[in-house]
Amino acid sequence: MPRITKVYTRTGDGGETRLGSGQQVPKDALRIHAYGTVDELGSVLGVALAAGLVPDLVEPLQRIQNELFHLGSDLCILEEDKEKLPVPRIEGRHVDALEAWMDEMSTQLSPLANFILPGGAPGAAHLHVARTVCRRAERELVSLAREEAVGPFTVRYLNRLSDALFVAARYENHHRGVNDILWDSRA
Repeated sequence: MPRITKVYTRTGDGGETRLGSGQQVPKDALRIHAYGTVDELGSVLGVALAAGLVPDLVEPLQRIQNELFHLGSDLCILEEDKEKLPVPRIEGRHVDALEAWMDEMSTQLSPLANFILPGGAPGAAHLHVARTVCRRAERELVSLAREEAVGPFTVRYLNRLSDALFVAARYENHHRGVNDILWDSRA
């Protein structure tokens, strides 16, 4: 566990930062964009949790916040450095857990017959924002993966997580007695 004695270091004042394995990179590098958006996603989930969600969603979302730190750790170390710098990573079990969670929530939801719009209960609206931030993180990670190696489950995890956040938003609305807001394609 790292021990942080000072939050500021002044080392990034010139527009560069260091990866977990020590390489200095520009703060606007693809890798920094990707794990910065993963960090943003964790914060958006924190807002959703602070807003008050149905109790069944709290523990899984807190676990996911922790997994997002795993993902940030996975992304801040280059693949070639992971043998000598073992860090928490996203693994297949994390993807499997998201799928199982979605399946469990879906048993209580009606099948989708139309596209739905973000919104409904305040917590559901926050989860929809988290879903869109997750999609952005996924796009940024896909761009990074075209240029550099990334962990084998990282893209799959974000893809599954955005789906899980969609289902969680519907679950929140359902348990709050709020109907999904249907898209009116004729409006």
